[in-house]
Amino acid sequence: MKTIGVIPARFASTRFPGKPLAKIDGKPMVQHVWEKAIQCKELDEVLIACDHEDVFKAAKSFKARAVMTDPKHPSGSDRIAEAVKDLKVEIVFNIQGDEPFIAPTAIDALAVLLKHDANILMGTVIKPLTDQADIANPNVVKCVVDDQGFALYFSRAPIPYHRAHLSTGTMYYKHLGLYAYRKDFLMEFKNWPNGSLETVEQLEQLRALERGVKIKTTVTTFESIAVDTPQDLQKAIAWYDKLKSTTK
Repeated sequence: MKTIGVIPARFASTRFPGKPLAKIDGKPMVQHVWEKAIQCKELDEVLIACDHEDVFKAAKSFKARAVMTDPKHPSGSDRIAEAVKDLKVEIVFNIQGDEPFIAPTAIDALAVLLKHDANILMGTVIKPLTDQADIANPNVVKCVVDDQGFALYFSRAPIPYHRAHLSTGTMYYKHLGLYAYRKDFLMEFKNWPNGSLETVEQLEQLRALERGVKIKTTVTTFESIAVDTPQDLQKAIAWYDKLKSTTK
């Protein structure tokens, strides 16, 4: 069962133009993501889907396999669908190009779920969330799940909401920017029109939930920082520097 990891590296980000090439410890951010992805035991191949010649050249400079894709794609799913449409693969991972610290073990755990259960069409990764600032932060996507580990909803709002304003004993989950799809499902998914919830929240995974497709989740304890803005980059650099100092 061939499994490929695709890193959509979008140069023309609205909030942070050129961010795949933003440097962390002297390396472009997309290289950090790639170096994590190639450590995965469950991925047969890793591919960078570029939308700009500078990103393509950078990928080639650190020996990554890369392809050019249409810069007009509205989402990462559309970009990876173009990248894999002619490839003979069964499971496709969308490994966000702006999550430089994604854990290879989290990717592997999700891959195992799809490989062992053919009924899972789409999966993602979540982690326990305890920081109250992150719970309230609309840039940190939250997820609630059922007792089988399937996502019930994703939101930028704090969910579940406590009507009595009590949070003791309640588990919040942060959604990490990592998806796995069966290729056949991905090719259908990219053609579906945006749903009303997706439009409101600006979260493409809600398109699947609105169509009644279950999204399986796996829980990780590893932290990952999504770099959406230049301010996030500074946070990521500080986090990386602290990590380096503790591993010396």
